[in-house]
Formats: sequence, structure tokens, C-alpha cells
Amino acid sequence: MKKHILKLIPIAALLLGIALILYPSISDYINSIHQSKAIQSYNDISSSLNDEKRDQLFAQALDYNSRLAATPDSFFHPESVQGYFNALDITGTGIMGYISINKINVELPIYHSVDDNVLQIAVGHLQGSSLPVGGVGSHCVLSGHRGLPSAKLFSDLDKLEPGDTFTITILSELLTYQVDKISVVLPYEVDDLQIDPHSDLCTLFTCTPYGINTHRLLVRGHRIANDEEAPTIYVPNEAFRITPLIVTPVVAAPMLIVLFFAMLISVHKQKNNRK
Repeated sequence: MKKHILKLIPIAALLLGIALILYPSISDYINSIHQSKAIQSYNDISSSLNDEKRDQLFAQALDYNSRLAATPDSFFHPESVQGYFNALDITGTGIMGYISINKINVELPIYHSVDDNVLQIAVGHLQGSSLPVGGVGSHCVLSGHRGLPSAKLFSDLDKLEPGDTFTITILSELLTYQVDKISVVLPYEVDDLQIDPHSDLCTLFTCTPYGINTHRLLVRGHRIANDEEAPTIYVPNEAFRITPLIVTPVVAAPMLIVLFFAMLISVHKQKNNRK
């Protein structure tokens, strides 16, 4: 009995190895489907709004941004400005729009706050920064995790360079930002996240170095005109992320399966030789 158990240990280890290899890719792909559905639901509800309602929502968000900018220390005490969680929440789930970063194949919903339950699945908006509706004198700050085994999120944010662009879709409005500054700071260094009364800014931030997370990577962009020659067409996440996600298991799984059967055959031969 003990010999049979010992023979099963390598097989169990092999199966565990297969599971460990497949988990990140499959989990990330499943998350991308959920993210895609959240964005699609948001787009469906947004497109059903009439112009009057849409204008009202934008006006509320702009009013919030104005009050935020006029309130001293609102960045550190965002609760002093009322109306945050109700702003732009057309689905009742907290999603206020979505961000697209074509260079790193990212399209993620944006939710209110940077609570951990948000950052595990999507991008969070930092309360205390401007809502992402643009306008001179606004600075929107968005956060996403790197290195999660279950989701890609902002893992490749460090690949962005000055001159690259990203877009934010809020209701029917497309806002395009061009990266103009990349910096690495300590968690308490927040000067680069403050509002500039003369600029329309958006900063993306995540933890760095990868897996160590002692600092923060800040990727700042300033608002530019939308690219009229390349209109934005919503493409579900899984449409363009399935290839990289499936490459690893497609390559690794057959190799491990072959090894698995080779071990079974070897064990079977050993049994026959003993007979």
C-alpha cells in the first residue's frame, strides 16, 4: 500500500503543476470576461439615456469637481465634498466609465474608490481627485494593481512612454490623454497628484517595483483632441486578450500531459516486470 502511495506522489505533483500553470491564464481570462460584460452593460445603459439626462450627469460631475478644487485639503479629506458616490453611477454598481490603453491591450471598467475589492477586479478612481469628465483645473487619478495571479490589470503600465495615449469613456464622451510625465515616488509623496488650475490631467498609478511594491509608479497624461481618423469602437476584452492568455496553457498543457502518460506507462511497465 505504501509503495502505491509513493508512486502516486509524482503524479499528484504533476497534476498540481498543471493546475498552477493554468490558473493565472484561465483566471485572468475569466476576469476579462466579467470586465467586458460590465463595460457592455455600462455602454447599453449609457446609450439608452437621453441628451437631457446625460447633460445633467455631466453637470453634476463638473459641479463636484469645482467644489473639490475649491475645498482646501479635499485631496486628504475627500469626505468633506458631498456627492461623490452618486456621481456618474448610472448602473448602480459604482462603475463610472472605462479606460482603454491600446499599447498594453488593456480595457477596464473604472469604479468609485480604490477599495481592495475594487482593485482586485478593475481600476479604481481615487476619491479626492477630480472625476474623469475632463476640464481645465481637473486632475483625475486612477489606480490599478500589478502582479495579481488572477488578473492582469495594470501589470504592464511600466511599458508606457511619453507620447503614448490612453482614453477614458464616460457616458458618450471620449477623453484622450497623452502621456507627458512618468515618475516613481514613495507612497506618501502626492504632490504630482494635485490639481493644476491651468491643466486637464489624468494620472494612472500602480505599485512598483513589480512584486516588491515599496514605491508608486505614476503615469500622467494631459488632455488632447480625440483622433478623428480612428474612431473608438468598443471591442470586448476577450476578443483581443484571448490569444496571449491561451498561449501559455496551450503550449504547456500538452507537454505536461505527455509527461503524465509517460509516467503512467513507466509505472505499468514496472508492475509487469515484477510479475
